[in-house]
Amino acid sequence: MLSIGKVSLSRPPHLSLPDQFFISLNSPIKFGTSGWRGLIAQDFTFDNLRLAAQGLALTLKTELKRKNSDIYNKRPLVIVGYDTRFLGKEFAIATAEILEKSGLEPLLTNRSTPTPVIAFSIRQKKAIGGVNITASHNPFTYSGFKFSMSNGAGAPLEFTRKIEANTKKLIAKKWQPRTSVIGTYNCKNFNPMPAYLNRIRKLIDMKSISNAKLRIAIEFMHGTGHGYLDKILEEAGVKITCFHKKINPLFGGGSPEPNEVGMAKAANFVRQGKADLALGLDGDADRFGVVDKNGNWLTPNQVLTLTLYHLKKNRRLNGAVVRTVPTSHQVDAVANLLNVPVHETPVGFKHIGALMESEPIIVGGEESGGLSIGNHIPEKDGVLACLLMAELVATEGKSLGKILKFIEKQTGPFYTDRINIDVPNEKKSAILKKLQNGFKNIGNFPVQKFIRTDGYKFLLPNDEWICFRASGTEPVIRCYLEAKSMPNLRHLKSASQKLLLIK
Repeated sequence: MLSIGKVSLSRPPHLSLPDQFFISLNSPIKFGTSGWRGLIAQDFTFDNLRLAAQGLALTLKTELKRKNSDIYNKRPLVIVGYDTRFLGKEFAIATAEILEKSGLEPLLTNRSTPTPVIAFSIRQKKAIGGVNITASHNPFTYSGFKFSMSNGAGAPLEFTRKIEANTKKLIAKKWQPRTSVIGTYNCKNFNPMPAYLNRIRKLIDMKSISNAKLRIAIEFMHGTGHGYLDKILEEAGVKITCFHKKINPLFGGGSPEPNEVGMAKAANFVRQGKADLALGLDGDADRFGVVDKNGNWLTPNQVLTLTLYHLKKNRRLNGAVVRTVPTSHQVDAVANLLNVPVHETPVGFKHIGALMESEPIIVGGEESGGLSIGNHIPEKDGVLACLLMAELVATEGKSLGKILKFIEKQTGPFYTDRINIDVPNEKKSAILKKLQNGFKNIGNFPVQKFIRTDGYKFLLPNDEWICFRASGTEPVIRCYLEAKSMPNLRHLKSASQKLLLIK
């Protein structure tokens, strides 16, 4: 038996993790861009989870009484869900128990549930928020606690800071809850699938997809998207082939991320001529992966570009497009062709979501694989993004690769890359100071504009640019690059590494 906090737990026979993963640490709760995440049984323990849940409960109860709050005097309903990770359901039940003991009304999903479905359910049921126990695309050793606001958007920094402050007060008071044996608490539950799928059917041109008689490979990565993406496509008469649909909390030993590596098996299936395209979802189905008819994996930048092109040209939707600072300017080039305004936000889909709630937006997205459209939810929706790519292929009768080439004939090509540059912690502050001062030139390219919206972005001639952002959790500075030719991209990569050298 292994001790996690005050709870005894047998190590499951199928899970061979190092012993140090089962040491309980009283780590402070710290929220990042997409919630609090930690190593299961080391940082992410039942004790720490309950601490986060109680901190959230105290924050929500204060907001319920605050007259200027968006949830003032509302029914204290909170949606609670979980992904397919180890102990996901048990963590969700433990969260629900703490919320109920605090006077709130938790409502648990009846199975593992995508984050976009949680967001939609919050809005549909007029809840004051929702918790999803998920670490999204992180490795199987991690779990997470993500809170979404009453509009379905991810919690902003000012809200998560309140949760953190309340957890510190609880630690100071040596707060210890009396709780049920893990997994035995009885919480009200519901099935969120029917209402969400009804909404998706209204957002997607099912008839066009049906008429195209497509063959599509789906990469589920052992995550929560099963029963959602496949069901809609089957309804449309698509011949589907599923990969890694079976639930596996180890995700096959890797990370449930639909990047080029994660989509490799499905891509090979397409290359063999067995499907017209492949679509993929990450662990909690908020991120997407797309492979075209030639078996080429498309970057999220390209998918966002294609979505904007499709929704404006074929659907004739009106509004703006919103992207994050390190997202491709190919989006801007297409927006310019179609006379669409462009908004640039800091990294984090909550910034995109805020604009989607305040003005007409055709589509919003980010280079890390998040996308949503206007009149839906202000949160990433991988299921919707995948279906829009199927709809585009069906509508135009062309492969995604051919449509991209047509776009590039008008905008020119865009070559993007992202690299992580390791920097010693003792030199990080000096490097950041160097970046703050800006540069007149980067390599052989003159800097035309210096932007500090999020990190340090340098605009260069001919719509090329480079952006540096420091990681908040690792001794790493992330460098995003975009050039109009491969030689220029290689030059920018070399120049970016030289800029960060501190003797």
